[in-house]
Amino acid sequence: MKHIACVLLSLAAFSVTHAQQPRVPAGVKELRDLTYVEGGHERHKLDLYLPEKAEGPLPLIIWVHGGGWQNGSKDGCPPLRGGYVEQGYAVASINYRLSGHAVFPAQIEDCKAAIRWLRAHAREYSLDPQRFGVWGSSAGGHLVALIGTSGDVKEFDVGANLDRSSRVQAVCDYYGPTDFTVFVTTPGYESHATDSSPEANLIGGAVMKNKSKAAKVNTVSYVTKDDPPFLIMHGDKDPTVPINQSQLLFESLKKTGVSAHFHTIHGAGHGGPGFAGKNIDEMVSAFFNERLKNRSEKIEALTTDSTADAAMMERDPRKGMPPTGGRRGIPWDAVTGRDDKNKDGKVSQEEFSGPPQLFKLLDQNGDGLLERAEHEAFLNRAGPRP
Repeated sequence: MKHIACVLLSLAAFSVTHAQQPRVPAGVKELRDLTYVEGGHERHKLDLYLPEKAEGPLPLIIWVHGGGWQNGSKDGCPPLRGGYVEQGYAVASINYRLSGHAVFPAQIEDCKAAIRWLRAHAREYSLDPQRFGVWGSSAGGHLVALIGTSGDVKEFDVGANLDRSSRVQAVCDYYGPTDFTVFVTTPGYESHATDSSPEANLIGGAVMKNKSKAAKVNTVSYVTKDDPPFLIMHGDKDPTVPINQSQLLFESLKKTGVSAHFHTIHGAGHGGPGFAGKNIDEMVSAFFNERLKNRSEKIEALTTDSTADAAMMERDPRKGMPPTGGRRGIPWDAVTGRDDKNKDGKVSQEEFSGPPQLFKLLDQNGDGLLERAEHEAFLNRAGPRP
Protein backbone atom coordinates (compact mmCIF):
# COMPACT_ATOMS: atom_id res chain seq x y z
CA MET A 1 0.00 0.00 0.00
CA LYS A 2 2.84 2.38 0.79
CA HIS A 3 4.34 1.67 -2.63
CA ILE A 4 1.10 2.59 -4.40
CA ALA A 5 0.73 5.76 -2.33
CA CYS A 6 4.26 6.86 -3.13
CA VAL A 7 3.72 6.25 -6.84
CA LEU A 8 0.70 8.54 -6.68
CA LEU A 9 2.60 11.11 -4.64
CA SER A 10 5.62 11.36 -6.90
CA LEU A 11 3.53 11.36 -10.10
CA ALA A 12 0.86 13.86 -9.07
CA ALA A 13 2.47 16.69 -11.00
CA PHE A 14 4.20 14.54 -13.61
CA SER A 15 1.15 12.80 -14.98
CA VAL A 16 -0.75 15.97 -15.83
CA THR A 17 2.10 18.19 -17.02
CA HIS A 18 4.21 15.83 -19.14
CA ALA A 19 2.86 15.11 -22.59
CA GLN A 20 3.99 12.59 -25.12
CA GLN A 21 6.85 13.51 -27.44
CA PRO A 22 5.81 16.84 -28.98
CA ARG A 23 5.37 17.38 -32.67
CA VAL A 24 8.51 18.96 -34.07
CA PRO A 25 7.78 22.36 -35.65
CA ALA A 26 8.65 23.12 -39.25
CA GLY A 27 12.20 24.35 -39.65
CA VAL A 28 13.48 22.28 -36.72
CA LYS A 29 15.92 19.42 -37.18
CA GLU A 30 15.31 16.55 -34.72
CA LEU A 31 18.07 14.20 -33.56
CA ARG A 32 16.59 11.57 -31.26
CA ASP A 33 18.21 9.13 -28.82
CA LEU A 34 21.81 10.26 -29.12
CA THR A 35 23.97 8.15 -26.80
CA TYR A 36 26.02 10.30 -24.43
CA VAL A 37 27.65 7.43 -22.49
CA GLU A 38 29.04 4.75 -24.77
CA GLY A 39 28.23 1.26 -23.48
CA GLY A 40 26.21 2.76 -20.64
CA HIS A 41 22.66 2.42 -19.38
CA GLU A 42 19.64 2.53 -21.69
CA ARG A 43 18.78 5.89 -20.09
CA HIS A 44 22.04 7.46 -21.26
CA LYS A 45 20.39 9.14 -24.23
CA LEU A 46 19.40 12.65 -25.20
CA ASP A 47 17.40 14.38 -27.91
CA LEU A 48 18.79 17.40 -29.73
CA TYR A 49 16.76 19.96 -31.67
CA LEU A 50 18.47 22.40 -34.03
CA PRO A 51 17.33 25.09 -36.45
CA GLU A 52 17.53 23.69 -39.98
CA LYS A 53 19.20 26.91 -41.05
CA ALA A 54 21.56 27.76 -38.21
CA GLU A 55 24.00 30.66 -38.46
CA GLY A 56 27.10 30.34 -36.32
CA PRO A 57 27.50 28.50 -33.01
CA LEU A 58 24.17 28.37 -31.16
CA PRO A 59 23.40 28.94 -27.48
CA LEU A 60 22.01 25.73 -25.98
CA ILE A 61 19.17 25.18 -23.50
CA ILE A 62 19.21 21.74 -21.85
CA TRP A 63 15.91 20.46 -20.39
CA VAL A 64 16.06 18.07 -17.40
CA HIS A 65 12.74 16.36 -16.70
CA GLY A 66 11.03 15.84 -13.33
CA GLY A 67 9.12 12.87 -11.93
CA GLY A 68 10.39 12.43 -8.37
CA TRP A 69 13.75 11.09 -9.64
CA GLN A 70 11.93 7.78 -10.17
CA ASN A 71 9.78 8.47 -13.25
CA GLY A 72 9.67 10.69 -16.30
CA SER A 73 11.51 10.99 -19.60
CA LYS A 74 13.06 13.40 -22.04
CA ASP A 75 9.84 13.35 -24.07
CA GLY A 76 7.77 16.49 -23.75
CA CYS A 77 10.58 19.09 -23.64
CA PRO A 78 8.96 22.47 -22.79
CA PRO A 79 11.75 24.54 -24.43
CA LEU A 80 10.92 22.85 -27.74
CA ARG A 81 7.20 23.49 -27.29
CA GLY A 82 8.01 27.04 -26.22
CA GLY A 83 9.57 27.88 -29.57
CA TYR A 84 13.16 28.35 -28.41
CA VAL A 85 14.63 26.67 -31.50
CA GLU A 86 12.77 29.15 -33.69
CA GLN A 87 14.27 31.92 -31.52
CA GLY A 88 17.80 30.86 -32.42
CA TYR A 89 18.63 28.33 -29.70
CA ALA A 90 19.61 24.70 -29.85
CA VAL A 91 17.58 22.61 -27.39
CA ALA A 92 18.56 19.31 -25.76
CA SER A 93 16.42 17.08 -23.57
CA ILE A 94 18.14 14.37 -21.56
CA ASN A 95 17.30 11.12 -19.84
CA TYR A 96 19.21 10.09 -16.74
CA ARG A 97 19.22 7.01 -14.54
CA LEU A 98 16.23 6.98 -12.21
CA SER A 99 16.38 6.07 -8.53
CA GLY A 100 15.12 2.59 -9.38
CA HIS A 101 18.25 2.10 -11.48
CA ALA A 102 20.82 3.68 -9.15
CA VAL A 103 20.85 5.93 -6.11
CA PHE A 104 22.41 9.38 -5.99
CA PRO A 105 24.89 10.60 -7.27
CA ALA A 106 24.06 8.65 -10.46
CA GLN A 107 21.52 11.29 -11.52
CA ILE A 108 23.86 14.29 -11.32
CA GLU A 109 26.71 12.26 -12.80
CA ASP A 110 24.51 11.54 -15.81
CA CYS A 111 23.45 15.16 -16.24
CA LYS A 112 27.06 16.27 -16.16
CA ALA A 113 28.10 13.50 -18.55
CA ALA A 114 25.47 14.73 -21.01
CA ILE A 115 26.75 18.30 -20.73
CA ARG A 116 30.34 17.20 -21.32
CA TRP A 117 29.25 15.09 -24.32
CA LEU A 118 27.41 18.05 -25.82
CA ARG A 119 30.52 20.19 -25.42
CA ALA A 120 32.68 17.48 -26.96
CA HIS A 121 30.34 17.48 -30.00
CA ALA A 122 29.75 21.23 -30.08
CA ARG A 123 31.45 21.77 -33.43
CA GLU A 124 29.57 18.87 -35.03
CA TYR A 125 26.20 20.34 -34.03
CA SER A 126 27.10 24.06 -34.23
CA LEU A 127 26.79 24.63 -30.48
CA ASP A 128 28.54 27.39 -28.59
CA PRO A 129 30.23 25.65 -25.61
CA GLN A 130 30.43 28.96 -23.76
CA ARG A 131 26.67 29.46 -23.81
CA PHE A 132 24.98 26.47 -22.15
CA GLY A 133 21.88 26.93 -20.00
CA VAL A 134 19.83 24.37 -18.06
CA TRP A 135 16.14 24.35 -17.19
CA GLY A 136 14.10 21.83 -15.19
CA SER A 137 11.10 21.42 -12.93
CA SER A 138 10.58 19.63 -9.61
CA ALA A 139 13.17 16.81 -9.48
CA GLY A 140 14.53 18.30 -12.69
CA GLY A 141 14.64 21.68 -10.96
CA HIS A 142 16.71 20.11 -8.21
CA LEU A 143 19.13 18.62 -10.74
CA VAL A 144 19.60 21.79 -12.80
CA ALA A 145 20.16 23.81 -9.64
CA LEU A 146 22.71 21.22 -8.53
CA ILE A 147 24.40 21.42 -11.93
CA GLY A 148 24.65 25.15 -11.35
CA THR A 149 26.07 25.06 -7.85
CA SER A 150 28.36 22.04 -8.28
CA GLY A 151 30.36 23.27 -11.24
CA ASP A 152 33.50 23.07 -9.12
CA VAL A 153 32.68 19.66 -7.57
CA LYS A 154 34.97 17.22 -9.36
CA GLU A 155 33.55 14.08 -7.71
CA PHE A 156 30.37 14.38 -9.81
CA ASP A 157 32.34 14.36 -13.06
CA VAL A 158 32.98 10.72 -13.93
CA GLY A 159 33.35 8.79 -17.18
CA ALA A 160 34.28 10.14 -20.60
CA ASN A 161 35.05 13.62 -21.91
CA LEU A 162 36.64 14.70 -18.66
CA ASP A 163 38.65 17.27 -20.57
CA ARG A 164 35.35 19.14 -21.08
CA SER A 165 33.63 21.25 -18.45
CA SER A 166 30.20 20.42 -17.02
CA ARG A 167 29.64 24.03 -15.92
CA VAL A 168 26.72 25.99 -17.34
CA GLN A 169 26.15 29.70 -17.85
CA ALA A 170 22.50 29.99 -16.74
CA VAL A 171 20.05 28.01 -14.57
CA CYS A 172 16.24 28.16 -14.61
CA ASP A 173 14.88 26.21 -11.63
CA TYR A 174 11.14 25.55 -11.35
CA TYR A 175 10.20 24.51 -7.77
CA GLY A 176 13.10 22.13 -7.16
CA PRO A 177 14.05 20.76 -3.71
CA THR A 178 17.25 22.33 -2.37
CA ASP A 179 17.61 21.24 1.29
CA PHE A 180 16.13 17.82 2.00
CA THR A 181 16.24 17.99 5.80
CA VAL A 182 14.31 21.27 5.84
CA PHE A 183 11.97 19.91 3.16
CA VAL A 184 10.89 16.77 5.00
CA THR A 185 10.48 18.54 8.36
CA THR A 186 8.30 21.33 6.98
CA PRO A 187 4.78 21.02 8.46
CA GLY A 188 2.46 19.46 5.90
CA TYR A 189 5.26 17.71 4.00
CA GLU A 190 6.22 15.04 6.55
CA SER A 191 5.28 12.21 4.17
CA HIS A 192 8.57 12.92 2.40
CA ALA A 193 10.42 11.84 5.54
CA THR A 194 9.25 8.22 5.26
CA ASP A 195 11.53 5.41 4.14
CA SER A 196 9.40 4.91 0.99
CA SER A 197 9.33 8.51 -0.20
CA PRO A 198 10.88 9.65 -3.50
CA GLU A 199 13.60 11.39 -1.52
CA ALA A 200 14.42 8.20 0.39
CA ASN A 201 14.51 6.24 -2.86
CA LEU A 202 16.95 8.77 -4.26
CA ILE A 203 19.49 8.66 -1.43
CA GLY A 204 18.93 5.07 -0.29
CA GLY A 205 17.11 5.66 2.99
CA ALA A 206 14.87 8.01 4.95
CA VAL A 207 16.25 11.54 4.92
CA MET A 208 16.38 12.13 8.68
CA LYS A 209 18.16 8.81 9.19
CA ASN A 210 20.70 9.65 6.47
CA LYS A 211 21.53 13.30 7.00
CA SER A 212 25.05 13.02 5.62
CA LYS A 213 23.71 11.49 2.39
CA ALA A 214 21.04 14.18 2.22
CA ALA A 215 23.65 16.91 2.60
CA LYS A 216 25.42 15.65 -0.54
CA VAL A 217 22.17 15.94 -2.50
CA ASN A 218 21.38 19.45 -1.26
CA THR A 219 21.85 22.19 -3.83
CA VAL A 220 22.63 24.72 -1.09
CA SER A 221 25.60 22.61 0.07
CA TYR A 222 27.67 23.68 -2.94
CA VAL A 223 26.92 27.37 -3.49
CA THR A 224 30.06 29.38 -4.30
CA LYS A 225 30.66 32.83 -5.73
CA ASP A 226 31.50 31.54 -9.22
CA ASP A 227 28.09 29.89 -9.76
CA PRO A 228 26.07 30.96 -12.83
CA PRO A 229 23.02 33.28 -12.62
CA PHE A 230 19.75 31.69 -11.51
CA LEU A 231 16.09 32.28 -12.27
CA ILE A 232 14.00 30.50 -9.61
CA MET A 233 10.22 30.12 -9.76
CA HIS A 234 7.85 28.62 -7.21
CA GLY A 235 4.11 28.66 -6.49
CA ASP A 236 3.11 29.60 -2.96
CA LYS A 237 0.41 26.90 -2.96
CA ASP A 238 2.74 24.08 -3.98
CA PRO A 239 1.53 20.95 -2.17
CA THR A 240 4.50 18.79 -3.23
CA VAL A 241 7.63 20.90 -2.66
CA PRO A 242 7.39 23.71 -0.07
CA ILE A 243 8.27 27.18 -1.27
CA ASN A 244 10.91 27.43 1.46
CA GLN A 245 13.11 25.28 -0.79
CA SER A 246 13.37 28.05 -3.38
CA GLN A 247 13.62 30.70 -0.69
CA LEU A 248 16.59 28.92 0.89
CA LEU A 249 18.40 28.64 -2.43
CA PHE A 250 17.78 32.28 -3.28
CA GLU A 251 19.05 33.49 0.10
CA SER A 252 22.15 31.31 -0.18
CA LEU A 253 22.94 32.62 -3.67
CA LYS A 254 22.27 36.21 -2.59
CA LYS A 255 24.48 35.91 0.48
CA THR A 256 27.32 34.47 -1.61
CA GLY A 257 27.08 37.15 -4.30
CA VAL A 258 25.64 35.01 -7.10
CA SER A 259 23.13 36.68 -9.38
CA ALA A 260 19.63 35.35 -8.64
CA HIS A 261 16.05 36.26 -9.47
CA PHE A 262 13.35 34.61 -7.34
CA HIS A 263 9.79 34.85 -8.64
CA THR A 264 6.80 33.76 -6.55
CA ILE A 265 3.53 32.88 -8.27
CA HIS A 266 0.68 33.44 -5.83
CA GLY A 267 -2.00 30.79 -6.03
CA ALA A 268 0.09 28.40 -8.15
CA GLY A 269 0.69 24.80 -7.16
CA HIS A 270 3.26 22.27 -8.34
CA GLY A 271 3.47 23.26 -11.99
CA GLY A 272 0.32 23.31 -14.07
CA PRO A 273 -1.62 26.36 -15.29
CA GLY A 274 -0.06 28.72 -12.76
CA PHE A 275 3.18 28.54 -14.74
CA ALA A 276 1.58 28.93 -18.16
CA GLY A 277 0.99 32.66 -18.20
CA LYS A 278 2.44 34.98 -20.83
CA ASN A 279 4.33 36.94 -18.17
CA ILE A 280 6.09 33.76 -17.01
CA ASP A 281 7.02 32.75 -20.56
CA GLU A 282 8.41 36.22 -21.23
CA MET A 283 10.39 36.23 -17.99
CA VAL A 284 12.09 32.92 -18.80
CA SER A 285 12.77 33.98 -22.38
CA ALA A 286 14.24 37.30 -21.23
CA PHE A 287 16.46 35.51 -18.71
CA PHE A 288 17.98 33.15 -21.27
CA ASN A 289 18.31 35.94 -23.85
CA GLU A 290 20.15 38.13 -21.37
CA ARG A 291 22.47 35.44 -20.07
CA LEU A 292 23.09 33.30 -23.15
CA LYS A 293 22.60 35.62 -26.11
CA ASN A 294 23.66 38.97 -24.69
CA ARG A 295 26.08 37.37 -22.21
CA SER A 296 25.23 39.86 -19.49
CA GLU A 297 27.39 39.51 -16.39
CA LYS A 298 25.43 41.84 -14.13
CA ILE A 299 24.89 40.69 -10.56
CA GLU A 300 21.43 41.10 -9.08
CA ALA A 301 19.40 39.81 -6.14
CA LEU A 302 15.87 40.30 -7.39
CA THR A 303 12.55 39.16 -5.95
CA THR A 304 9.32 39.55 -7.89
CA ASP A 305 5.86 38.05 -7.76
CA SER A 306 2.73 37.57 -9.80
CA THR A 307 -0.67 35.96 -9.35
CA ALA A 308 -1.76 32.87 -11.23
CA ASP A 309 -4.57 33.39 -13.72
CA ALA A 310 -7.74 32.46 -11.84
CA ALA A 311 -9.57 31.21 -14.92
CA MET A 312 -6.71 28.90 -15.88
CA MET A 313 -6.40 27.60 -12.32
CA GLU A 314 -10.12 26.83 -12.26
CA ARG A 315 -9.62 24.57 -15.29
CA ASP A 316 -6.69 22.73 -13.69
CA PRO A 317 -7.61 18.99 -13.76
CA ARG A 318 -5.67 18.49 -10.53
CA LYS A 319 -7.91 20.88 -8.61
CA GLY A 320 -8.98 19.32 -5.32
CA MET A 321 -6.30 16.62 -5.12
CA PRO A 322 -3.27 17.97 -3.21
CA PRO A 323 -0.55 15.29 -3.01
CA THR A 324 0.08 15.86 0.68
CA GLY A 325 -3.55 15.80 1.72
CA GLY A 326 -5.93 12.94 2.39
CA ARG A 327 -7.75 12.97 -0.92
CA ARG A 328 -6.76 10.68 -3.72
CA GLY A 329 -5.37 10.77 -7.22
CA ILE A 330 -6.21 12.29 -10.57
CA PRO A 331 -9.92 12.09 -11.50
CA TRP A 332 -10.85 9.77 -14.34
CA ASP A 333 -12.37 12.65 -16.33
CA ALA A 334 -9.01 14.46 -16.16
CA VAL A 335 -7.19 11.33 -17.37
CA THR A 336 -9.51 10.82 -20.34
CA GLY A 337 -9.58 14.53 -21.11
CA ARG A 338 -5.82 14.44 -21.43
CA ASP A 339 -5.13 11.01 -22.95
CA ASP A 340 -8.28 9.61 -24.62
CA LYS A 341 -7.27 10.70 -28.10
CA ASN A 342 -9.92 8.72 -30.00
CA LYS A 343 -12.68 9.59 -27.50
CA ASP A 344 -13.80 5.99 -26.92
CA GLY A 345 -13.96 6.36 -23.15
CA LYS A 346 -10.83 4.25 -22.66
CA VAL A 347 -7.10 4.97 -22.60
CA SER A 348 -4.72 2.65 -24.41
CA GLN A 349 -1.09 2.13 -23.48
CA GLU A 350 -0.10 4.09 -26.60
CA GLU A 351 -2.34 7.02 -25.61
CA PHE A 352 -1.26 7.12 -21.95
CA SER A 353 1.17 10.01 -21.31
CA GLY A 354 2.31 8.86 -17.87
CA PRO A 355 5.14 6.43 -17.10
CA PRO A 356 4.79 2.79 -18.23
CA GLN A 357 5.03 1.50 -14.65
CA LEU A 358 1.99 3.56 -13.65
CA PHE A 359 0.01 2.20 -16.61
CA LYS A 360 0.82 -1.34 -15.49
CA LEU A 361 -0.47 -0.60 -11.99
CA LEU A 362 -3.68 0.89 -13.36
CA ASP A 363 -4.29 -1.79 -16.02
CA GLN A 364 -5.45 -4.43 -13.55
CA ASN A 365 -6.71 -6.95 -16.13
CA GLY A 366 -3.66 -6.53 -18.35
CA ASP A 367 -5.60 -5.96 -21.57
CA GLY A 368 -3.69 -2.81 -22.53
CA LEU A 369 -6.69 -0.53 -21.95
CA LEU A 370 -7.62 1.60 -18.96
CA GLU A 371 -11.30 1.96 -18.09
CA ARG A 372 -13.06 4.01 -15.42
CA ALA A 373 -13.72 0.99 -13.19
CA GLU A 374 -10.03 0.01 -13.13
CA HIS A 375 -8.93 3.57 -12.43
CA GLU A 376 -11.37 4.09 -9.56
CA ALA A 377 -10.64 0.66 -8.09
CA PHE A 378 -6.96 1.52 -8.06
CA LEU A 379 -7.57 4.84 -6.28
CA ASN A 380 -9.85 3.19 -3.72
CA ARG A 381 -7.26 0.48 -3.13
CA ALA A 382 -4.51 3.08 -2.69
CA GLY A 383 -6.46 4.88 0.01
CA PRO A 384 -5.46 8.25 1.49
CA ARG A 385 -1.86 9.23 0.91
CA PRO A 386 0.44 9.43 3.94
